[in-house]
Amino acid sequence: MGEAKFRLNGLDCASCAVNIETALKKSSLFGEVTVNFATETLALSRGRLDEAQRIIDKVEPGVKLVATANAAATAADRAASASAPAPDEPRRFENAFRIASIAAAGVLMAVGIALNSPLHDTPFAFAEYAVLISAYLLVGWKVLLSAIRNILKGNLFNENTLMSIATIGAVVIHELPEAVGVMLFFYVGEYFQDMAVGRSRRSIRALMDVRPEYANLNGENGLERVSPESVRPGSVITVKPGERIPLDGVILDGSSFVDTSALTGESAPRSVAPGDDVLAGTVNAGGLLTVRVTREFGESSVSKVLELVENAASRKAPTEQFITRFARLYTPLVVLAATLVAFVPPLVLPGAVLSEWVYRALILLVISCPCALVISIPLGYFGGIGAASRRGVLVKGANYLEALTKTTAVVFDKTGTLTEGVFSVSETAGLAGFTPEEVLEYAAHAESQSTHPIAQSIMRAFTGVVRDADVTDYREIPGHGTCVTFRNRRVLAGNDRLLHREKIPHDNCNSDSTVVYVAVDGVLAGFIKVADTIKQDAEETVRAIHALGIKRTVMLTGDEPSVAEKIAAESGIDEYYANMLPEQKVSKVEELIASEADAGGKLLFVGDGINDAPVISRADVGVAMGGMGSDAAVEAADVVIMDDRPSRLIDAFAVAGFTKRIVWQNIVLAMLVKAVFVALGTVGAATMWQAVFADVGVALLAVLNSIRVLRFAPAAPGRRSATKRDRPAVHLDSES
Repeated sequence: MGEAKFRLNGLDCASCAVNIETALKKSSLFGEVTVNFATETLALSRGRLDEAQRIIDKVEPGVKLVATANAAATAADRAASASAPAPDEPRRFENAFRIASIAAAGVLMAVGIALNSPLHDTPFAFAEYAVLISAYLLVGWKVLLSAIRNILKGNLFNENTLMSIATIGAVVIHELPEAVGVMLFFYVGEYFQDMAVGRSRRSIRALMDVRPEYANLNGENGLERVSPESVRPGSVITVKPGERIPLDGVILDGSSFVDTSALTGESAPRSVAPGDDVLAGTVNAGGLLTVRVTREFGESSVSKVLELVENAASRKAPTEQFITRFARLYTPLVVLAATLVAFVPPLVLPGAVLSEWVYRALILLVISCPCALVISIPLGYFGGIGAASRRGVLVKGANYLEALTKTTAVVFDKTGTLTEGVFSVSETAGLAGFTPEEVLEYAAHAESQSTHPIAQSIMRAFTGVVRDADVTDYREIPGHGTCVTFRNRRVLAGNDRLLHREKIPHDNCNSDSTVVYVAVDGVLAGFIKVADTIKQDAEETVRAIHALGIKRTVMLTGDEPSVAEKIAAESGIDEYYANMLPEQKVSKVEELIASEADAGGKLLFVGDGINDAPVISRADVGVAMGGMGSDAAVEAADVVIMDDRPSRLIDAFAVAGFTKRIVWQNIVLAMLVKAVFVALGTVGAATMWQAVFADVGVALLAVLNSIRVLRFAPAAPGRRSATKRDRPAVHLDSES
């Protein structure tokens, strides 16, 4: 089968998801296994579909695997998946039946309660039993059937099993009204809980509803509507006004405004014209566009976004992992406590009545199910990931979402992160008899094979023709520059470190611009000043980071100290390190991580280039600029900012903080209510009605509380006048 993802039709409870994941993980056939209750999906790294289905049939009969649209699924599988209805979509007949069952059981329970007192000790008591047992079975038959299957499989700690034991015990001790009331409340609570979970799932699907359904392929016979997966790079497609752009490409003809909010969170439409790149998943809001496809659908922006968000469930937060382990211990412990409560007091306490203490034990069984925790916490984290994606921030796992809340230091790369990364040549100077035109020509040929933004700016400034045949022996020196042979002359182009490395005499020049020095045959021929501008929201981002209580902001750059000082002062960075090679950045980040770890904090690094990938991987939380950032940086990152705006970091921190508050609200609420009812039930001060109402009610409240995360919209950071920060940035060079 290979790595594949499936939808789990019929997955209607969080504990079922846990049971399926646990059972599949016990087998060595499937490798990595992740069950996501929020999206009803199962991800397997290997194994066979029929073997997975066989195990699922044993632990959760009725749950069926359906292939989703991924690389390992066949076209037939995808067609079946597309036509299959989502399990949480309302079905009129099913909903009508459930409502009718609730109404009928309620009427029968009322009649049974009315008959309870006058008939209970008479020969006509059978009428009371007939009415109340009918009401009990009407709303409890599925629970009882599931309990029987679980008992046969040895699973005694399932919610259905516990509820069945508790209510049957109530019938045995002649508490029929309470048995019916408990089952009816449980049934009603499950109905509303299913509605809430279904609403949450629909909200999650709406957040990710950016997958294009078709592409208008330009063929010999005109436009043909085809699946985006079938279109190959180089093909030409037409995007009509109002349609979703199906694949990444470049505009050949037409101009329009494109709504990119689904991918970048940017509400303002972006103007596009011939030559501009467009991304799959965005919407053509204006004119007719002709687009040449540049990537297959599986490699497109929208496909990667969906994959990142959907796969985030495989990386569980520490809190989520703890609650999963806790739930496995909590229920057996409460069942053990219930057993002791039922049988120990009648043996040791004078006058203790067995039926009374059994009743108290049954209350403990009712309250023992950890549904509120098992359901709401994964929903909360997944909702947080979804809310972040709506703001143009892709978080690759709940663990990284939680790590954001523990960040105490933020480290920035400079070029392309705090600055635009769009350089332009501002000055060219010749030395030692070389003219500025000659210096620019030598530099252009030296940088002709480099993809660095500075090299590209020099290529744009050179109006002549670069002939590849004239350039030989090209060599890139990381962190320094390039070296080539051009017209039988050895040409160097790079920074001040390159001149020192090659022992080329030069003046110690300081400049607030980035400088590219050009040397020919060991002589400094001249220099080129290249200007970069700070991003518009860089200062407000740093200011907002400090306002969040993150005390340390750092900038690492390979640029000159004078340039680094200027950018640090404009952005409000606390300290900066200049003249840093890629390996020195890694060493510095490791040093900073150790420093923050001693104080119990975590370090976040933001970068965009290929040379930032090792640092991004090493940081506690690595953040990459996904717009103009390199694929290597995006792949290595834990968090991806889709539109390259540093201020999206503030949105990420806000969503992470809100998600953590919601998760802990649910934990405290569930544990507090359960602790109260365990205590009240043990001393005989609570009824089974109250216990089931508290149990199901808390689960419902926790799910509804989790849904709030999906609706969370972080407030935009406030702006202020463009004054410098009062405290200057601290500079330490690369060897400090």
